[in-house]
Amino acid sequence: MRRDAIFYQLFKHSPSLLFELVAPTPPGARNYRFESVEVKEPSFRIDGVFLPPKDASPRVIFFAEVQFQKDNLLYHRFFAESLLYLYRNPSHYDDWAGVLLFASRNLEPADQTTHRSLLNSPQIQRIYLDELGSDSAEPQPLGIQLMQLTLAPEQEMVEQARRLLEQAESQTGNLSRQEIIEVITTIVVYKFSNLSRVEVEAMLGVNLEETRVYREAKEEGRQEGERLGKLQLVPLLQDMGMTVEQIAERTGLSLESIRQALQNATQNAAQNE
Repeated sequence: MRRDAIFYQLFKHSPSLLFELVAPTPPGARNYRFESVEVKEPSFRIDGVFLPPKDASPRVIFFAEVQFQKDNLLYHRFFAESLLYLYRNPSHYDDWAGVLLFASRNLEPADQTTHRSLLNSPQIQRIYLDELGSDSAEPQPLGIQLMQLTLAPEQEMVEQARRLLEQAESQTGNLSRQEIIEVITTIVVYKFSNLSRVEVEAMLGVNLEETRVYREAKEEGRQEGERLGKLQLVPLLQDMGMTVEQIAERTGLSLESIRQALQNATQNAAQNE
């Protein structure tokens, strides 16, 4: 299960989830927009940018990164992308903040010295999902419990999901009952991607409508399957005498993806000899 993809889906449809984690809560938190933006020269893709509503004062942009695997270049990339965005869009903000959400503390990059002035400033918040609430006997806010659901083992996830759905009936916080159902459905669909809608409904003990995130998750899975199928064709098309550029035109894949697929095929062939 790609948990970072789940979180970006959650943030896309319920941006206010981020502000269950950060303090202080910015003005107009309920009306923030979540975007994935590309910053050119050089080109960077920033997966998580939370844009304030136009009437917010001050207008604070939040850059978010969700990390469920080790990446020792994370801080270099995160700050380069964030600061480049600010440089290219000076009229979009009055201030900015960064939120780095790790599944656990051991996933942090080893180098915490190079960017220490930012990492140790109140402008940056580092959050460890598995530690939230560990030092408190009080239950966590429902939004945080939803995010922690992504860490639950498969055999425990269903029970936790049902309990959260029960809490949703009396929910009076930032998330509506429908938004909570959307979040839980997204997590369960990613975790049990081989199940049908009927099976998911039976598992959770509720009668789900065909939710937006359910359809999008299934569509993403279909597209990923098509992409993998095209990648498998790449070595065959090369054997037919096609150039990398011709393969890209034929399949719609990027040149980088094609070169990586050819490199992987060469390595696999060498290992099988």
